Amino acid sequence: MAFTSTSHFMLLLIICVSTLSIIGIAKADGGESTSTLPFSLVSPAANQEVTCPVPQNQCGSECERRCSATSHKKPCLFFCNKCCNTCLCVPPGTYGNKECCPCYNNWKTKEGKPKCP
Repeated sequence: MAFTSTSHFMLLLIICVSTLSIIGIAKADGGESTSTLPFSLVSPAANQEVTCPVPQNQCGSECERRCSATSHKKPCLFFCNKCCNTCLCVPPGTYGNKECCPCYNNWKTKEGKPKCP
């Protein structure tokens, strides 16, 4: 049996409606987030700030965590603490995830490379 473009369109429409129905049912069942993350991640497309703040007195422990996987621990800790004390945030994990801290993410060296690990 050969599918026509109309048949493909109808199949796609059914899939979309089914997906939207499932999403609507899930939101109706509670809709509250049960996230236990210590930071918030909100889509930048929603024009909302995405942050993962750290109190200044916790910069040392957060930078220990952030730099735990590097072989260049001393410079990583130095720059992470410098960035944390200025930006008051450290991204989650040991690498990447900088989108939750714009100051940390946008601080560059003279050469244009990231200053914060």
